[in-house]
Amino acid sequence: MQALWMLLASFFFASMGVCIKFASSHFNSFEIVFYRGLVGMVFLLGIARVQGVSMRTSVPMMHVWRSIVGTISLTAWFFAIAALPLATAMTLNYMSSVWIAAFLLGGSVLMQGRNAPIRQQGPLFLTVLAGFAGVAMMLRPTLADDQVVGALVGLLSGIFAAFAYLQVAALSKAGEPESRTVFYFCVGAVLAGGLGMLFTGASPWHWPSALWLLPIGLLALFGQLCMTRAYSRGATMVVANLQYFGIVIAGVYGIVFFGDQLPLVGWLGMALIIASGITATVLRTRTVPNAPAEEH
Repeated sequence: MQALWMLLASFFFASMGVCIKFASSHFNSFEIVFYRGLVGMVFLLGIARVQGVSMRTSVPMMHVWRSIVGTISLTAWFFAIAALPLATAMTLNYMSSVWIAAFLLGGSVLMQGRNAPIRQQGPLFLTVLAGFAGVAMMLRPTLADDQVVGALVGLLSGIFAAFAYLQVAALSKAGEPESRTVFYFCVGAVLAGGLGMLFTGASPWHWPSALWLLPIGLLALFGQLCMTRAYSRGATMVVANLQYFGIVIAGVYGIVFFGDQLPLVGWLGMALIIASGITATVLRTRTVPNAPAEEH
């Protein structure tokens, strides 16, 4: 079931990307971040009131860290998008799954010794690498000599995204509900977006283009809730691998809505992503057939 939550999150985030593509001609990146967080905050407060869930937390600094690393990742990604070809920036950001797998495997080796973790988690690590290879085949990143700084920043965006996803799992272990975790991330997005708008300014609202802000916020909210539940209750390395499905869905959207052309290597990359996701899920099931959902 946890695999389905990540697939659903990938669908929501890819759909949000389509809306952002339409809205970006009317609003700058900081505005989109601000309104995305604001819509999420409003709806989560309403949901929390209906469900009787308090937003008061006993681990505020854990939420602060999650918001900080998430905001740094988002800001670095926006810088990379401006400095690099879009495909390259996206590829570097999606390295977050590789970093997560590396951190988990490295931590297991340090805690348990060398042989057992590699034997148990090595195949899962290889599926993550295979999925990333599929991402690279679909996006086909390029890098010029004068884009080294942008590439390093893009690499940082993936590393900090990995920190953010791992912190989501840590917040779950601390007993924080998904709605509270996502709420404080939305607060961080509002603060970061608002601070950026002080320097870039705010665009005037024109109807109906301003209506794009609502689905962006709602799709981001649904995606964050599903992603948080996936990382909170699923095997982290498997969930990280399934995150690549967002690229597959975005590729389909590009073909359907924007007339993008996908060459043969792109289709092969899409097939590799799907195969690696299925393999990771099967490996996890065979390795720990009776594991509780909260185990990572």
